[in-house]
Amino acid sequence: MDISETRILIFGKVKLFIVQKLNLPEYKFKLREQNGQNQIFDIFRKKYVALTPEEWVRQNFLIYLVKEKNYPQSLISVEAGLKLYKRSKRTDIVVYDKQGNPVLIVECKAPEIKINQDVFDQIVRYNIALKVKYLIVTNGLEHFCCTLDYEDNSYHFLKEIPVYGVISTQDTN
Repeated sequence: MDISETRILIFGKVKLFIVQKLNLPEYKFKLREQNGQNQIFDIFRKKYVALTPEEWVRQNFLIYLVKEKNYPQSLISVEAGLKLYKRSKRTDIVVYDKQGNPVLIVECKAPEIKINQDVFDQIVRYNIALKVKYLIVTNGLEHFCCTLDYEDNSYHFLKEIPVYGVISTQDTN
């Protein structure tokens, strides 16, 4: 990562946090160092979590959904648990409609992870349990969104991530 791809966040007057510049608007976050670990405050889980490259993408994408795409914060779940073939898994982000039905899953990867078939396979496996209408995969640099058509067993990539009003009013089957 060269200097043009980084963003330096200053914590107080002492600590510097060097993070990857993402293909998202820039947002402000609460950061800290505790016991030698850099942490970011997750407003959804209401606690500090380890500031990993994947977490940096997740936190930025969450704020993007709320601020830019009008997704209600109260209808977003972070690291929601689900059962898949008797195994416990966690989705990065699940968005629900106003009736509490899941309508969108987001899989976040670190910026250095290329979005490929393996990443899509992972989110599709999670969707076996949730059966949502929309899937998003992002590494913070690239974002891919598709809509699923269960009647003809197909999917269609969208040019942009839809606003909440669009995903919450679509028929989920």
